[in-house]
Amino acid sequence: MMLKILLPAEVLIKQEVKKIVAEAENGSFCLMPNHIDFVATLAPGLFTYEPIMGGQELLAMDVGTLVKKGADVLVSTRNAVRAPDLGKLKQVVVEQYDILDEREKMVRSAAAKLEASLIRRFVELK
Repeated sequence: MMLKILLPAEVLIKQEVKKIVAEAENGSFCLMPNHIDFVATLAPGLFTYEPIMGGQELLAMDVGTLVKKGADVLVSTRNAVRAPDLGKLKQVVVEQYDILDEREKMVRSAAAKLEASLIRRFVELK
């Protein structure tokens, strides 16, 4: 199967694989090359795949959509992180969420300032 994982700004992975395990809203599932065509909404969690050369690759993935059509598997997600092992993956995810949390706080602060300014101007207009 040809696995292609798309992020908003890049193609994270484009690789031949022999097995995919992902988490949907109703539980985990496994895809093999001869499975029927399939569409699933992915839940945040672990996404694993086995490259043709062997081994197993791990990703931590945000919500997304998986579409299997023939030999092609297309995954579209907002965010995915790759790491060599589960411990390192957890560390990378925690670091990224800390960064996103800080950005979110800054955005909320800016939105609150804009809202306060808008209300103040309405009051001044009477």
